[in-house]
Amino acid sequence: MRRCYLVCYDIRDRKRLRHVYRVMGGYGESWQYSVFFCVLSDIERVRLERDLNQVIHHRLDQVMLIDLGKNEGGIRNAVVVLGVALPEGHDGMLVV
Repeated sequence: MRRCYLVCYDIRDRKRLRHVYRVMGGYGESWQYSVFFCVLSDIERVRLERDLNQVIHHRLDQVMLIDLGKNEGGIRNAVVVLGVALPEGHDGMLVV
């Protein structure tokens, strides 16, 4: 079963930040500079955590994986964006 996750990160080093961004690009959609929306199976979530654990500095960096549930359409429709819209391909988003 696939579930939706919001992944947010705060990485203190530019090199690690670029590496984390590349890792995240393989798993989801960039919604902001350090925020990704991912739809993952259980094994994909485990692999994402493994990949991130290999890159981050555990005493300096922080990554949050927020489980949003399994209703991708409902989640996408619930998102409200103020200001600059999300990149193309994010149908169903309400931009205010």
